[in-house]
Amino acid sequence: MEISAAGRLEVRITTADVGKRVSVRSLTEHGPPGERFTDTVGVLTSWDDGVLRITRKGGESVLVRESALVAGKVVPSAPARRRGPAASYEELARVAARAWRPVESERLGDWELRAAAGFTRRANSVLPLGDLGMPLDEALAAVCRWYADRGLPAYVQTATGAEGTQEALGAELERRGWVREVTAQLWVGALAPVADAGPEPSGGGPGGVDVLLSREADEAWLARYRRRGVSEVALKVLGGGSPAGRGGPSVWFATVPAGGGGSGGDGPGDGAEGGAAPAAIGRCVVDGRWAGFAAVEVDPALRRRGLASTVMAALARRALDEGASAAWLQVEADNAAAHALYGRMGFAAHHAYHHYRAPRSSAPAGDGSP
Repeated sequence: MEISAAGRLEVRITTADVGKRVSVRSLTEHGPPGERFTDTVGVLTSWDDGVLRITRKGGESVLVRESALVAGKVVPSAPARRRGPAASYEELARVAARAWRPVESERLGDWELRAAAGFTRRANSVLPLGDLGMPLDEALAAVCRWYADRGLPAYVQTATGAEGTQEALGAELERRGWVREVTAQLWVGALAPVADAGPEPSGGGPGGVDVLLSREADEAWLARYRRRGVSEVALKVLGGGSPAGRGGPSVWFATVPAGGGGSGGDGPGDGAEGGAAPAAIGRCVVDGRWAGFAAVEVDPALRRRGLASTVMAALARRALDEGASAAWLQVEADNAAAHALYGRMGFAAHHAYHHYRAPRSSAPAGDGSP
């Protein structure tokens, strides 16, 4: 907090600081006995009618009465990263978008409208990077029309918690009644430690784990994938659109065959045609220096045996061979088990991202994934 030469706390922010990252202390009305103050750090997204709206890095908005302010100051726009590869929000947003390519897209100013028959919100939402070139209300009306024409709900993906993220846009969407349905995080880390996290391929030796790599998601891989009944559109999104060397990222699918993870195979009905579903699967998209991991799934009966890290290690070794050096992945904010696993592998959260749905939409909701 700002302290004057006389030792008093001071409020050193004004309405001119909207859009900047601030730290404020305010009087609390409902805190525990003996706690008179509360501290809030985040982006000052509005200051209207005597009320400040501050958006924290996780996307939560905090309202603070101007009359309750005790101290406040502008702070650096993003805290210094302690580990992991350096990257801007925009770089990561574009890399992540290429990993989940829509089957249809259109520009609205510098925003990108994306659609893929509802398969994942990532491929069925607006990516708002850059200047609109028109008033926000006009743009949002166009967004709603575009998605309605395709029988889809209108979603806008925003981000918080890093330099260049879109706290102000999220606050404007909330003011207009858009609803934040999903919050997830994008984590980054060095790629080499991921490759070292699992054993080398066993080659079929006793007690080893074989990880099979393929350019396509075959029936066996899809039998373990948690989204059943994957459509042709979904397969196009998973496949990345075009192979490496022809204008697109390099996509790999990993499979640990049934029985490859030890005892405790699938239960009745949990198999593909001709056999049981795999013990574990994963997907990796290699795009320049980045390797993005997704769809790492393990047979529930075989969890806590290192299969997830084994799958990721095999994919990471292939990504290293293709020249990648950094890794990213997306994980839902409340998935504590995944956070623990990825933290042990050297990943750390870079920013949070959110999907806002237009109000009063009656279109189908898609498959619900972030």
